[in-house]
Parts: sequence; structure tokens; C-alpha cells
Amino acid sequence: MEKLLVRWSYLLGLLCFGVSIIWKFLLVMDAGLPNSIGPTHTLSYFSFFKAGAMFLLICIAAVNYSWFVKQERP
Repeated sequence: MEKLLVRWSYLLGLLCFGVSIIWKFLLVMDAGLPNSIGPTHTLSYFSFFKAGAMFLLICIAAVNYSWFVKQERP
């Protein structure tokens, strides 16, 4: 189960970072994208950046947990 969690959280983290980098690049190049979607500014490139960081932290925590459990077994 830990391997599945690590794999998917790592891939989702990289995907979110990729989306945020591409979104920010298109904003810098003035490609006609809005700074955010909707009038309340609830979704922006920074939302994907924070989600990517969260998924990579989940990946690190899951790897550390599985390593810790493996060390406790005789």
C-alpha cells in the first residue's frame, strides 16, 4: 500500500508542479490567460504549486514511514 501511495503522490506532485510552471510561463508570455479563474481568485498557478508541494511531502512521509516500519521488524 505504501508503494502505491508513494508512486501516485510523487506523480501527482510532479504533474501539479508541471502545470504551475507551464501556467506561469504562459502568464509571463502574455498568452491571454487570466491570472485566476473566477472573480474570487480561487484557482491560480500558485494553487497547483502548493498542491505539488503537498503531494511531494506526502511521498516523503510515506517513504519514511515504510522505512521506519521496516527497521522495527526483526
